Amino acid sequence: MTTSTVNTRRIKEGNVRIGTILAFAMIPMSGFATDIYIPSLPGMTRALGITDSQAQLTLSLFLISYGLSQLFVGSLLDSYGRYRIALVSMITFCASCVVISNTQSIYLIYAMRILHGITIAAMVVSKRAFIVDLYSGEKLRHYLSIFTIIWSTGPIVAPFIGGYLEVNFGWSSNFYFLGGFAAVLLVLELIFSGETIKHTTPFHPEKILSIYTGMIRTGSFTLGIVMLGLAYSMVMIYNMSGPFIIEHHFSLSPVITGYCSLILGFAWMVGGFIGKGLINKPFIRKMNINVLLQFIAASVLLLLFSLLGQLWTILAFAFLVHVGAGFTYNNYFTFCLQKFPRNAGIAGGLTGGLCYVIVSILSSSLIYLLPAKDGTNLSLSYISLIVASAVVMYRVFLLNGKEQIHADA
Repeated sequence: MTTSTVNTRRIKEGNVRIGTILAFAMIPMSGFATDIYIPSLPGMTRALGITDSQAQLTLSLFLISYGLSQLFVGSLLDSYGRYRIALVSMITFCASCVVISNTQSIYLIYAMRILHGITIAAMVVSKRAFIVDLYSGEKLRHYLSIFTIIWSTGPIVAPFIGGYLEVNFGWSSNFYFLGGFAAVLLVLELIFSGETIKHTTPFHPEKILSIYTGMIRTGSFTLGIVMLGLAYSMVMIYNMSGPFIIEHHFSLSPVITGYCSLILGFAWMVGGFIGKGLINKPFIRKMNINVLLQFIAASVLLLLFSLLGQLWTILAFAFLVHVGAGFTYNNYFTFCLQKFPRNAGIAGGLTGGLCYVIVSILSSSLIYLLPAKDGTNLSLSYISLIVASAVVMYRVFLLNGKEQIHADA
């Protein structure tokens, strides 16, 4: 199954360290692509003459495209290598950002956001596989555990930057920033990086389908991905509703929206650090405690917002919910990606792809059922996702135990 090699420039041994740094720099791109223009969502509705739901759809289309693309891009990366696909994707992404910044057509923006999802999927999954190609054992586990911490720099920094860009230059400046950031990474990739895959998997659809099927049939792996989707949906629900709550319900500026998103992005990072720090603690016990604390925080948010109706109640208790979400994501991301090291591209793509498909479905459905108007609906959305997490988590534990028994036998 691993018979051929990729005929392209390989990464030089002396550039492995800087190549690894560039790989980590690429990981936050998916967060940047969703979060940098969060403060601009209300501004986009005014500038383009569209509805709130049409602006929110630009997020949903990206998530769906990003998720579905990851389902297939992993097999391409395992068959044709990481490097060239990543380079072409970066060039295409830069061009699509320029198109978005210079159009008033929401439908063209929709098309470019779909293209964003495809290209960023190729970029991010290629860099996940890059890490698995070059490292193993405890070092690989260490790097995988900090993926979510590195990723969280996007949700922390992007809305903060986006708030100021919106106030000073308008919504389109966010996409110029995204294109410029990707262009810098592209130049550095051309100088320092290269191919890392040692042997390719021939692109035989039947064999690749059998690999996908085997992974999906591994119950703990599939439900672990569902846990990732539930955790990130908590973040996305806020991303889709927070700007409208802050700028419409509280009549505050996009800069305040950026600061609030920065705070909650930091919460995700804190959860990732806690997850990494407790990586060797008993899995079941720490996850049970985490879900319980999330449920308490969301319930208190529901109670206090109904009594006080103030922004600080949302920030304080949403912060705790997002810490728990980051903790869950960190643990289950490492759990899923270590399952199939021989097919790192496919496993990484399947993990990220299904996760984002789940996120897009859950977040869009909850926003439809509980529209973005105040902290009450936000807290009810959190509670729904937390309860679902508890149910799925219990099932993961049961399946993982059975699989371990079969493996030992």
